[in-house]
Amino acid sequence: MDRDDALADEPEELGAPEELGAEACLRLLSTVPVGRVVYTEHALPAVLPVSFEVVPDGRLLLAVRRDSATARGLDGTVVAFQADRLDPLTRNGWSVLVHGRADILRDPEQILRALRSGLRPWTDEPDPMFVAVVPELISGRRLSASGHAVPHA
Repeated sequence: MDRDDALADEPEELGAPEELGAEACLRLLSTVPVGRVVYTEHALPAVLPVSFEVVPDGRLLLAVRRDSATARGLDGTVVAFQADRLDPLTRNGWSVLVHGRADILRDPEQILRALRSGLRPWTDEPDPMFVAVVPELISGRRLSASGHAVPHA
């Protein structure tokens, strides 16, 4: 086996990640319907996939099951939220991480607006609860493969 054959079996190297600004991160977040919220449950970190949307004022609106441990664990706490879009074939994509305070929506007008948007939890929940995350720290990276892919036989 020569050097070129050996290299063909190794994965492509990733180029240096491109750091993204807050506005670009929020734009990218608005292109995907699901992310992961990280919070504390029983003094341990918990991670849960949630449906969400970016609302015009820049907050993230999460849809969760009413009266769930998740809803109780999120209300009034600092959380992390992560979403991404990664292509395993091209090894291109992006990842965004948001830290901020989460609060359950209690204003009837905001709740009605959220219901009208169509945002719903993953489970069949006729009466969802909505949690707003106010971004305090936003970071993101765009990833791209460098070099040339070598097709495998």
